[in-house]
Amino acid sequence: MSRIIVCTFLTLDGVMQAPGATDEDAENGFEHGGWQKPTDDEEVGAAIAGWYEHAEAMLLGRKTYELFASYWPTADPGNPFTERMNSMRKYVASRTLTSVEWQNSTLLEGDVVDAVRKLQASGGGEINVVGSGDLAQTLMGNGLVDEYRLTIHPVVIGTGKRLFAGGAIPTALEPVSVSATKGGTVVGVYRPNGEPSYDSY
Repeated sequence: MSRIIVCTFLTLDGVMQAPGATDEDAENGFEHGGWQKPTDDEEVGAAIAGWYEHAEAMLLGRKTYELFASYWPTADPGNPFTERMNSMRKYVASRTLTSVEWQNSTLLEGDVVDAVRKLQASGGGEINVVGSGDLAQTLMGNGLVDEYRLTIHPVVIGTGKRLFAGGAIPTALEPVSVSATKGGTVVGVYRPNGEPSYDSY
């Protein structure tokens, strides 16, 4: 079985929108694009590199696919991520695209939930869901996420798209590893562990 792993950068208040650039995603008037870089450090970079080290493929929604496909094919070949991003297998979930041109990309056909279940059953590697908030929420809502790998950065934005948005299914999470960088970013790996339990003090 392949494992579906959601890899996401979050602000302290849970926003995942447009971490990488000021003009990355201004949907709904979002004005805080590019919030991640000022809080990054070498430890964060090393953690993210580790996320991709054993990944068999990426699973992307349309917006993230188009963003990546416009950047990585011509990115600096000296960047250690460039070759990895271009050579890795990419699965794309979209209701509007009819073709995908980026190297090693495949457009999923039919219902995305059914298609991802087939991917899970087809192999034994890790498939990273990168960005792709709407897709991640669909997968979470259908119990298809096997693991979360999150960097939680020391900044509060207040508005924007959130990974765990309203309507998220209550889920207990088992911490696999959690650490903090010198810059204050929390790097956490968690696995769904059934329903939350409740108690009183």
